[in-house]
Amino acid sequence: MNGKQGQPARKNATLKDVAEACGLSVATVSRYLNHSIKLPQATTDRIDAAIAALRYQPNPHARSLSLGRSETIGLVVPDIANPYFAHLAAAVEHAAAEFGLGLVLCPTLSRTDRELDYLGRLARRHVDGLLFVTNNGDDPALARALQGATSVVLIDDDIDGTVAPTIMADSEQGGYLATRHLLDAGHRRLAYVGGPAGLSSSRNRVGGFHRAIAEAGSGITIAAELSGEYSAANGRAAAERILALDNRPTAVFAASDAIVLGMLAVFKQRDVKVGTDISVVAFDDVGPLELFDPPLTAIRQPVAAMGRRAVEVMLALIKGEAPEPVTELLPVELIIRNSVKPPHR
Repeated sequence: MNGKQGQPARKNATLKDVAEACGLSVATVSRYLNHSIKLPQATTDRIDAAIAALRYQPNPHARSLSLGRSETIGLVVPDIANPYFAHLAAAVEHAAAEFGLGLVLCPTLSRTDRELDYLGRLARRHVDGLLFVTNNGDDPALARALQGATSVVLIDDDIDGTVAPTIMADSEQGGYLATRHLLDAGHRRLAYVGGPAGLSSSRNRVGGFHRAIAEAGSGITIAAELSGEYSAANGRAAAERILALDNRPTAVFAASDAIVLGMLAVFKQRDVKVGTDISVVAFDDVGPLELFDPPLTAIRQPVAAMGRRAVEVMLALIKGEAPEPVTELLPVELIIRNSVKPPHR
């Protein structure tokens, strides 16, 4: 076939053509493209220049066959509509693309059967590994399925009875910082509204809450300590229970953005003013909490850093370079806005 009139069609450049153009072996160029070798900057510049000049396009199917990998990872999340998981997915996708990996999004709606199905796809090598976020960390069936999985990185929560690399925010320190901030403002009657009791993130946040109270000594009252889903519905139900108390708390620590949004809806309906009638600290800070009136003080999770670090650990697992499974705690940050004031009663 001919290309433009009277001209032969351009032959697709091969890996061998690139290697010859930059004076290197095919194996060296291949390892560079597979991110499995570190080369001097001058050498990588030569390879990149040859690729550009020859308009070389790697064959992804052939590359996957030669590597024995799909070069695709999965991100298992409970609910992609939740802003926290949407932010995490964006961070993971950005990091995966940087490392030359494709990403498959695997929403589960918090159903264990769907989580088990995605683990089965990993076993059948549809993906090279799974980044796994679950709200079912205390489910024995999930723990059993994960025991034989070698390319799984847990994010945000661990799973009882399993040993896998885990990337988490320091939720215990976050709970401590949030509660300490309320105590420092003069509050002595507090409420806590947390997530599912079976999740390590929830246990850690309430653990930080209790540590700050114990450190403060006597004179502190826990008016309510509630648990449920990390959801607005749980926040609404918790707010109704708190407002029904004879002696209401003057401050509340809500353990997720979703929970605090539900609480705010009830406070507005009942004409309870945040900052004036009740002080509030949230946890996550992935939603536009600064746009509320008043802007909400919150513990900020390092969502982007967690996503990137999880991809880095996954890449090491895929290459067989990962160390023994460990739990990495990434630091959180107290973002002070205007929803905490000294109690007026």
